[in-house]
Amino acid sequence: MKKKESKKLLYGLGLDNKDGHLRVTKGDNFRLYGGSHETHELMQEKVIKFNEQLDKKGRKLDDISKNEFYDIANKVGLKPISPPKTNDN
Repeated sequence: MKKKESKKLLYGLGLDNKDGHLRVTKGDNFRLYGGSHETHELMQEKVIKFNEQLDKKGRKLDDISKNEFYDIANKVGLKPISPPKTNDN
């Protein structure tokens, strides 16, 4: 039986890279791309803290509600971008 793969991911995108170095970090339920060394390192710290909060709750990213997501994000200092609202019902 195949292991169920996570459908939800945290994405981090750093746009302040001026040294030409391509930075990519992949981990449990997150992908981080770009940024200066400092920005990329900061993104890594925050997703690690986010995952630690999930672990403390015994939860997975796929299992938390939108409100729980924003609570954890706020607690670890992430500033999530909400997807655009659509008229789809």
